[in-house]
This record gives sequence, C-alpha cells and structure tokens, in this order.
Amino acid sequence: MARARDLHVSYAQHVRLVSSRWMAVGFIALAAAWLLAPLVLSEFQLDVGSRVAIFALGAIGLNLLTGYTGQVSLGHAFFIGTGAYAAAWAGGDQGWPLWIWLPAITLLGTALGAVIGPFALRLRGNYLAIVTLGLLFLGEHVFNNWESVTGGGAGRAVEAETTIGPLDVTSLELFGAEFDREQSLFWFIWLLVGIGALVAKNLVRTRPGRAMQAVRDRDLAAEVIGVSLARYKVGAFAISSGYAALAGGLFGMLQRYISPTEFGGQLGLFLSIQYIAIIIVGGIGTVFGSILGAFIVGAMPRIIESVSQEQDIPFVFGDAGGQDGFISVFSLNQALFGILIIGFLLFEPRGLAAIWLRLKAYFRSWPFSY
Repeated sequence: MARARDLHVSYAQHVRLVSSRWMAVGFIALAAAWLLAPLVLSEFQLDVGSRVAIFALGAIGLNLLTGYTGQVSLGHAFFIGTGAYAAAWAGGDQGWPLWIWLPAITLLGTALGAVIGPFALRLRGNYLAIVTLGLLFLGEHVFNNWESVTGGGAGRAVEAETTIGPLDVTSLELFGAEFDREQSLFWFIWLLVGIGALVAKNLVRTRPGRAMQAVRDRDLAAEVIGVSLARYKVGAFAISSGYAALAGGLFGMLQRYISPTEFGGQLGLFLSIQYIAIIIVGGIGTVFGSILGAFIVGAMPRIIESVSQEQDIPFVFGDAGGQDGFISVFSLNQALFGILIIGFLLFEPRGLAAIWLRLKAYFRSWPFSY
C-alpha cells in the first residue's frame, strides 16, 4: 500500500504544471520578463520579439505533428498563409472583431488539417513529405488567382479589426499610460504563445498525447493495443494546422501586408524548412523546445538583415558594403539554416531542450554530478 501511494504521489507530482519551487520561480521570472520587456526594448527588438513569438506558436503546432506523432510535413507554410489571408478577409473585409475572427481562422485551419489528415493514414516518411510539399504549390495557385480574397499576385493589405470590446490590442492603455503598437502587440502575441504552450503541454500529458507518441514510436504496435491511427494522425494534422493558421493570422496583423510569394513556391518551402529547423534546433518532441528554437531560428534572419544594412558582411553582396561578395543575404540565411539543421542532427539530435535538461539534472544532483 505504501509503495502504491508513493507511486501515485510521484505521478501526481510529475503531471503538475508547477512541480517544484524552482519551477514556480521560473514562471514568475518569465511573467516579469513578459511584462517588463516592452518597457526596455527598442522598436526593432520588439518587432523581432513578436515575430519570434509567432514562429514559436506555429512551431508548437508542427512539433505536435512531427515531434509527438511522427508525421513529417513540408506544407506548414500553406496553413500559415491560409490563416493570414483568412484574417485579412474576416477581420478586414468583413469587419469581424478580433475575438471572433481569431478563433474563426484557427477553426478554419483545424478543419483544413482534418481534410488533409486522412492522407497520412496511407503515407509516411518521404512520401508524406512530398504530398505535403504539394500543398505549397496548390496554395501558390490559389493565393495568386483568388483575387477577390487574396488580392492576386500583388498581395493585399491586412487591416483586420484589433479590438476586444473596449480594448485595442495594438494600442493599450494601462494605469493611465499609453503604449504604442509594437509594445501592445508584443504583450498580446506572447500571451497567446503562453496559452498555446499550456494547451499543448496539457494535451501531450493526457491520454491522447500518450497515444500520439505511441503512434510515433510504433504505429502498428499502437494499433494492435487499441490506439486508433485514423483518430490520432488526423487529429494531429488538425491541431497542428490550427496552430499554424493562428500564427498566420497574427503574422498578417503584425506585418499588415501579405503576398502569395511568402507562403507558396520557393519562399513557402523556405518558410516550411524554417519551421522544421526551429523544432530540430529547439528539440523535437518538446513544447518548450519549440520556443527555444524560435529564439534562434526565428530571430536570425531579421538580425542578419538589420546588420547587413548597417555594415559590410564578408562575402555577402547587397549589404552596406556594396556588391562585393558571392552570396546574398537571403542565401546566407538559407545556408545558416542548413548548417544548424545538420549540426544539431549530428551532434545534438534532441536540440537545445536536451542541453537544458542536462544542465538542470547536473545542478539538481550537485555536488554529486561527477
């Protein structure tokens, strides 16, 4: 009886959101950083931070699909583009308030994922990746030709409503102080990241989450013991697509202009690879790894572009140094993503999350760490 009680207590402690005093301190520190960052960061830094948050939200969805369920997808950019255009149409053309159009585009992405998900039942690995790659070219065709919604090849402005009742998330007024667009969006987008991470974390610790991991590890064995492959593979696609559509809607609201080239064809493939790089660098099969990876991979292109405008980067043309060089800034970013993916797969397949977990275990067992 005592042993069973101990196991029950151990399991209950494991599934608690805040399982230790130090974790509670960490959550308080993160909350403080979230509140104070807009007060001390520059406009450019806030913009980069908001883009990192959007990448983190989309990467959490991809990690649920790839990291927890084992389904490889190169079509993530399609769902992000769908969310961005849906935000422009619902929040701009139709004038729906934020509290309606934001959940609506999330549900739209979820529904599209549920429609495409059944293909995962018959395909796996490289075959599934090729099918999802086809979504990028399908999306490019739709985004270029559905001019009444997307604006065609020239793209369109995103003028979505940003109010929740009397509250405008792009121009907050708190305690008599007014905050600009960058500060307000930083708070709002990172709040959604926190909610999205909490939902994902609770999902993977429940019975559906364990079933998804069983499908990833041994799908035939999981089916033998009663796990429905159809339910969990399609469900993973649906949830992942909903996260991606939500990230796309926030991206459109932040950037205020979108074009088909961002989500389809070559650039769409680059965006999808960028998300794959995020979960590889951060840690496949971890929720917090998606956020860690977004800080590295999501911020890198913007920082390199900013640096290139101010100073000469060796061997790069199109920067402040002129035309000397043999690689563009865009190609440099692509090359760095490739190096990161190869490096982490070779030397740290579990990503930054594994490094953090080892450090935590080291200090927890200190001075008996050796």
